[in-house]
Amino acid sequence: MNTTIVIYGSSTGTCEVLAEKIASKLGCEVLDVQNLSADMVAANKNLILGTSTWGAGELQDDWYDGLKVLQGADLSGKTIAIFGCGDCSSYSDTFVGGMGELYNGIKDSGAQFIGSVETSGYTYDDSEAVIDGKFIGLPLDEINEDDKTDARIDAWITQISPDL
Repeated sequence: MNTTIVIYGSSTGTCEVLAEKIASKLGCEVLDVQNLSADMVAANKNLILGTSTWGAGELQDDWYDGLKVLQGADLSGKTIAIFGCGDCSSYSDTFVGGMGELYNGIKDSGAQFIGSVETSGYTYDDSEAVIDGKFIGLPLDEINEDDKTDARIDAWITQISPDL
């Protein structure tokens, strides 16, 4: 396995807890996006990016600066997987939209994106994170579907691990 880091942005702590779970299962480091630097990006082949979704499907606030760091870095040859937190009930029309914003900000970077997830099994109305009929990463809902989180993470880790 190449060097992997889980980078998260969290306002309430939910995305941080999920990032720590994912990092623990992968045996890798976890980093708050507030501390992201170009050197940290360069030092890791695999980036697992996590964001919560706010407002009308927007990134978590700290990710706006983090996205600038990623956009200024050389991501060609890197492997990127994305996970996101959302509320499929109260915000069903922008469910995990932050993942879509993150992806759209770096999709043309030359990186390889892995970890898309089927939309079946999720209840929502619309999401910017659905591309070609699949979520571009792992959607998690700790408000309405926390009982599914561990199984979803385990299945996703199994899916992405061969590419890391």
